Amino acid sequence: MASFSAVAYYIPYSSTFFPNKPPKFNNRRRNPVVKFTCKAKNGETSPGKLDRRDVLLGLGGLCSTTSLSANPMALADPALPDFKDCIDATEPNMTLINCCPPAASGIKDYVPSATTVNTRMPAQSVEVGSDYYNKYTDAIEKMKNLSPSDPRNFRQQANVHCAYCDGGYTLKGSPKLLYEIHNSWLFFPWHRWYVYFFEKICQNLIDDDTFTLPFWNWDAPQGMQIPSIYNSSVISPLYDCFRNPDHLPPTVINLDWSYDDVPVDPKLQIKYNLSTMYTQMITQSKTPNDFFGKAYRAGDDITTLDGAGQIEQTPHNHVHIWTGTAVDQSNPIDMGTFYSAARDPIFFAHHASVDRMWTIWLNNLGGSNYTDKDWLNAYFIFYNEEAKPVRVRIKDCLDTTKLGYKYEDVPIPWLDESAKPQPRATAKTLPSAPDPAQVFPTTLDKPISVIVKRPTKSGTGSSEEILVIEGIEYDKRNYVKFSVYINEDDVNASRPDNTEFLGSFSNLAHGHRTTTTITMKTNKQFRISQVLEDLGAQDYDKVLVTLIPKSNPVKINGIKIEFES
Repeated sequence: MASFSAVAYYIPYSSTFFPNKPPKFNNRRRNPVVKFTCKAKNGETSPGKLDRRDVLLGLGGLCSTTSLSANPMALADPALPDFKDCIDATEPNMTLINCCPPAASGIKDYVPSATTVNTRMPAQSVEVGSDYYNKYTDAIEKMKNLSPSDPRNFRQQANVHCAYCDGGYTLKGSPKLLYEIHNSWLFFPWHRWYVYFFEKICQNLIDDDTFTLPFWNWDAPQGMQIPSIYNSSVISPLYDCFRNPDHLPPTVINLDWSYDDVPVDPKLQIKYNLSTMYTQMITQSKTPNDFFGKAYRAGDDITTLDGAGQIEQTPHNHVHIWTGTAVDQSNPIDMGTFYSAARDPIFFAHHASVDRMWTIWLNNLGGSNYTDKDWLNAYFIFYNEEAKPVRVRIKDCLDTTKLGYKYEDVPIPWLDESAKPQPRATAKTLPSAPDPAQVFPTTLDKPISVIVKRPTKSGTGSSEEILVIEGIEYDKRNYVKFSVYINEDDVNASRPDNTEFLGSFSNLAHGHRTTTTITMKTNKQFRISQVLEDLGAQDYDKVLVTLIPKSNPVKINGIKIEFES
């Protein structure tokens, strides 16, 4: 196994990479770069006035009212980042880094109205040296060669992700609360708009409005390795030397990867991956809460929300960590941690594929978008292809054809029933294990099994049973993962294509403006009604639940089964 020095991954300050002030270690707050009036009312969008319901991302901040922080649900406004609070973000090793965007003025509303629809293609279908490849590399090279003060510069674009993921901002009206675009219902739409404007910048730089970014087709066998266009040579602008050397082609990706995983036969890994996709997209994603993640509103503390959607954790987090982190967990590199993830061009292909999951969930699986006004009317601010700041709303990105793109119609093998996980064994007598109350709270530093009582159905309402892992506490700066099994008496024999394997909880390392522990406390939920039926255990009054740690220890406060509300 190759190893690296962690020092090599962290680039020191230079005017090339940080056009603003160099990082300071006194956490001095920056001056505001966008001025707004606090006189705007809900629904107002005139210049200089911002709708109090809206979310600013990428650049700015909003006005707030003290009543919201005292009673955040009174008006049910979205969470707001405080742009005036932009300071140096923090890497997982606690080194400060300047991710604050350049100054902006003259922000205008933007509603897409594409007249043509271009097709995003799978990256594995692109040949090195082809006309498309030459256009793509030309666009990225030109982006990297732009002035460091140009907001379209490649590093500046990467910093947009850094600022909003690694502590550049606090929550408006609640300066002690961190702001975050992961782990909530903002995850999918924010990244859709982010990739969209990155694509528009590419089009502008090569003067070709038909150009589209490719997607990394990691959910199909043909795309389950790093595409060749990103690994052609060290001189290609698509290449990134900060990738896990053990995972370069032809290594097959593991969509539920853990540091301690032992490589398996490539054909078997492909089978596991297809089952993982079936589990995440079909078995565990029945509602918008499951798929997108939970609501995130004014006054909410992101460190206590059980907000992440199923797809954000698996496969999204695992593709990041598999691509960009060496086996030594202390060395998170580009894709392997959020502050630097977008420095690798493959980030945008990865998130194009994540975005494609949204279209598949709607078009192939009968999913539906949120109808909550706090989601639909939330807006973000990005720099467009002309280096002008624009304000965009979630409700205007729901139809990709209006954004001018669609995805190539490629096979989706995990939609087939053959990808559905199968029971490892027939229905069995459960082994003895303690009650959750006898075990929790405890630190998950070794495998733990408990017998959990199922609830008794009474009255009307949903009969869908939900397994809840309660009060998961961990340091947000660490990579965290544990796996969950149900009615499995031999976890060493169980695999991702077995019904007994429910899935995983994971956290990709964040650094947030502090050198102290950032304790997250959240829940993880799994749908188990269909799982128990598939296991022939639908009549059991109790089930066996096993947790297997795969990373740094976490604290678990309880386990229960409840009916979906």
